[in-house]
This record gives sequence, C-alpha cells and structure tokens, in this order.
Amino acid sequence: KGLYEKYGELRVLDTPIAENSFTGMAVGAAMTGLRPIIEGMNMGFLLLAFNQIANNAGMLRYTSGGNYKIPMVIRGPGGVGRQLGAEHSQRLEAYFQAVPGLKIVACSTPYNAKGLLKSAIRDDNPVLFFEHVLLYNLKENLPEHDYLVPLDKAEIVRSGKDVTILTYSRMRHHVVQAVKKLEQNGFDPEVIDLISLKPLDFETIGASIRKTHRVIVVEECMRTAGVGAEIIASINDRFFDELDAPVLRLSSQDIPTPYNGKLESLTIVQPHQIEEAVEKMMALQV
Repeated sequence: KGLYEKYGELRVLDTPIAENSFTGMAVGAAMTGLRPIIEGMNMGFLLLAFNQIANNAGMLRYTSGGNYKIPMVIRGPGGVGRQLGAEHSQRLEAYFQAVPGLKIVACSTPYNAKGLLKSAIRDDNPVLFFEHVLLYNLKENLPEHDYLVPLDKAEIVRSGKDVTILTYSRMRHHVVQAVKKLEQNGFDPEVIDLISLKPLDFETIGASIRKTHRVIVVEECMRTAGVGAEIIASINDRFFDELDAPVLRLSSQDIPTPYNGKLESLTIVQPHQIEEAVEKMMALQV
C-alpha cells in the first residue's frame, strides 16, 4: 500500500495485464542486476508466463554458464476460497516443482510472510512466493526490528510423539484446528509447516519421522501428481525403514473448483478429516 507514492514510477510499474510480457521484463531486469518483484493478481494466470518462469528465470543461470543470476520474486494470491471459481482457485506449486533452478515457498502467518519475502528478495535465485487468498486478513504482532526467515527451513508448529503431520499454507490452520480436538482425546501429534516446498527440509522432516515413525501429509494441492505425492515418494526413498505404517495423504479432489461455496469447501481437506486420519493412523498395530 502506498508503494507508488513512496518509490515513484521508476521502481513501481503498473503494466498491462500480460503475464508473459511483464514476467519477461522482470527476467531481463534481473539479468542486469536489479531485483524485481512480480505481483501476479492471481497465481492461476501465471500459467500464461510458464515459459518465462521455467525456460528463462529457472534455467538461465545454467544455460548462460553461470554468467547471469536471476534474483527475482514472483508472488501473488492463490488457493481455494472466496468463491473465485476454477480458474482463480489454482494451486500451481506442483506445476513448478519439476522446474530446475526455482525455489518455492508458501507463507502461512504474518510473521513468516514478512521474513520470507525479505529473504526471497535477497536471494540470488528466482523464488516463487505463494500466498493464500484466505490468509490476507490474519493479524499478528510483529517484531519492530528487522528479521529474516530462511527460505529452506520448515517450522515445527507443535512438538509431539505420536505422528508427524506435514502441511503448508492455509492447511496449517486446518491442522492446528484439528489438533486442538485431538489433544482432548489423548493424541500427541507433531505438526510441521513445510514452508519451503522446493527444496524440502529433509533434516527437520527426518528428525520428526525418527521420533514418531508415522506420517500424514495434509495439502490443498490436487491428489494426482501433487506436492504430497512428491513428499511421500521422497520420504519412502529416505526414511522407509523408520516408518511403522504407510504414509497417509489428505489432498484436494481432482476436479475443477466449483463456484458454489458449499461445494467449494467439499473439494478441500477439512479439520474433521484430519482428526479421522490421525485416529486411523494411531489405530494401526505395529
């Protein structure tokens, strides 16, 4: 708010709605040493700039033999909520996970949103910065001093010994809501907000799995080829011998998001489903 008045037209550009164009401009600006920040009015429309993000921003450092760095941030709202319809409810994190050279983070609180954005601006690589449309109204008292949040570290939201719940973005809040009821029933889950979707923080993930030996992944991404699928594959690659039960995954349904509010909510994971998943996991006999 008020950025144009504060910094002027040389630093704040209001461009035509042409995602491929202004993303390409930002890549060029980054190549000259600037640190551009792109705001996509809705992350779903960044599919129109997929070539610029993937083939240009993601790979130029490699294809130029290291002669160019691409320090740029691509941020904007996404996720399911506010009856925005299918096109405006995209979850693009899985689309971009396979692109070499990109870093991907998802903020979930005012504190980590500020610290992560500052870190992303300072990073010499392109960073996709996912913000959830339903988290903009969250309020939190922030430190007056300047601070950074690492781009590659997960956050242990709650320590526990029964089961590891891996989540990110808005689903962090659904998990926390579910855990309040689970605590009343004697369960002790560990909750980890991944924050960094690429690279994943396997040090934190692995330490938790070695303690609980059970894992549930909760995501708003689609089930088929989503972020959760990659997380589970990586866990099986790295920590299979530590698991006492198969990893459970709670994901959105593989359908376009309905406009109707009640139907919209039925397509994503709700707190009661998380409660049921934990109860199911803990009922399994080792």
